[in-house]
Amino acid sequence: MTEHHIASAFDRDLEAIQARIMKMGGLVEAAIKDAARSLETRDEELAEKVRRADAAIDELEDLINAETARVIALRAPTASDLRIVLAVMKIAANLERIGDYAKNIAKRTVVLAQVPPVGDSAAALRRMAREVARMLQDALDAYVQRDVELAADVIERDRDVDQMYNALFRELLTFMMEDARNITPAMHLHFIAKNIERMGDHVTNIAEQLIYQVTGQRPTEERPKADRTSTGGG
Repeated sequence: MTEHHIASAFDRDLEAIQARIMKMGGLVEAAIKDAARSLETRDEELAEKVRRADAAIDELEDLINAETARVIALRAPTASDLRIVLAVMKIAANLERIGDYAKNIAKRTVVLAQVPPVGDSAAALRRMAREVARMLQDALDAYVQRDVELAADVIERDRDVDQMYNALFRELLTFMMEDARNITPAMHLHFIAKNIERMGDHVTNIAEQLIYQVTGQRPTEERPKADRTSTGGG
């Protein structure tokens, strides 16, 4: 009876933590979309909203970490349950990093709003960000539904984000070579593109955590990477 009571208490605790994960995921998804929209529309007010909203994302990660630590201390979870708890902490950490990248984009948007646009790059970045936001939504759905196939699909789609990044990188290089005045804004746009590409990597980490949680094994195939440029970013 006691074991059953502990198990049901653990399940309740885990449900509460997972509800916070989904809330955090929703805030991060909105941050990605708002950051990209503020860049394309040159909306400094929306960019500032993204910067301010990052505090709520950080706060949720702190709460999730505190609650998972409490669960481990109080419930003494079995090996399989401990794997679930640790996966939750790692997912929260990845969500927090994605939120940071969205905040970085918002910061650069304020700078870019003061200079002429560089081609159609802002629209291309928004398309790239939209794909990452869709990947995140699917990764979180896969997490809730324990859907390994959907998680594997998210991992595969990261290749598309990398290819979009590569195409945009080449386009920005062309703009910089054509006109020296484009160099500074194009560098900011490149850092934004790299931030979005890194967001895709963190979404992929979330999908991999779900696969590990369900199967007990890491995805066997090497993660598809199509980023052919430097690893620098900011």
